[in-house]
Amino acid sequence: MTTHILIIGLGLIGGSLAKALQRNDDVHVAGYDADPLTARKAFKMGIIHSSPPSLEQAASEADVIVFATPVGATIKLMEQSKYWSLKKDVILTDTGSTKLQIMETAKNLNHLFIGGHPMAGSHKSGVEAAKDVLFENAFYILTPGDSTDEKRLQFLKDLLAVTKAKIEVLPAEEHDHMTAIVSHFPHLIAASLVHQLDQEDKFPFARQLAAGGFRDTTRIASANPEMWRDITTQNNAMIVQQLGNWMEQMDQLKDMLVKNDPEPIQQFFSHAKMVRDELPIAGHGAMFSVFDLYIDIPDVPGSISELTGYLAEEGISIVNLRILETREDVFGILVISFQTAEDRDRAQKCISARTVYDSYIS
Repeated sequence: MTTHILIIGLGLIGGSLAKALQRNDDVHVAGYDADPLTARKAFKMGIIHSSPPSLEQAASEADVIVFATPVGATIKLMEQSKYWSLKKDVILTDTGSTKLQIMETAKNLNHLFIGGHPMAGSHKSGVEAAKDVLFENAFYILTPGDSTDEKRLQFLKDLLAVTKAKIEVLPAEEHDHMTAIVSHFPHLIAASLVHQLDQEDKFPFARQLAAGGFRDTTRIASANPEMWRDITTQNNAMIVQQLGNWMEQMDQLKDMLVKNDPEPIQQFFSHAKMVRDELPIAGHGAMFSVFDLYIDIPDVPGSISELTGYLAEEGISIVNLRILETREDVFGILVISFQTAEDRDRAQKCISARTVYDSYIS
């Protein structure tokens, strides 16, 4: 029996999910977007099987509905769904990066809602950037409500398995707390460091020096401002809590620096090093100035050796190579570092000429 899936919102995430879900046997993936041109484009590109003219009609035929829209828009659509004529056993889910607000809204719905967050991204946006390999090796978090039965949760997990993502089930509060620590709050810190550099008028050459480790450290400050405005307001309490904890630590650090005792200062850095070195390794990155090339490649045997083989044939030396497995707001799954900008440019031309993989410079 055919499983009917409706994706609402056909941007990078919605479009990529629609493409990936087509790997399932006997599915029909319909797509709807507020912009009719986007929906038509998605249909012509084969990203969706059909583009229904009416959202309500498409929803009434769906076995699974995915809200692939910003959290604010998703909440509005969830409220509207109360008035749609839906199948009794339909599963509603979303792709939003914060979950508490979503799951609170879900308590008032008439149908099963299972929160979702595929932690993957790209430097590109829009339906044109959609690719079915986007979620490979990325974490895909599901946040079911208290009344969710295991059978229907498993059905959704099985449906998403073709994305090749690492599917994990977490409570919404735990999800938002953890993403505040490792993603949302670091964005604020990165942005604040850039603001501090921007206020440096006395020594303008500092901007030139920032081209190395500083630029690497603050890469995430280049993310979409509107998206991070929404994330910050939606996960506000968790982020404020992290900011309070950090400010306490900064006060302790300031006191330590004022006293200027070398031993506790060394212990501060030693402990940070120990914790950092024990983190899961997704690559062998380092805070030195190299020239990185980001490449989107599928997670299939031979992909990396194919690329490095082409570079070797053209005599292009590699400084470092690392795989980015957890891909929330990172620009690719493979990062190759080069000694010079010239080597990087040669490598990008080589990869563009000899493969279909997207490559870009952050």
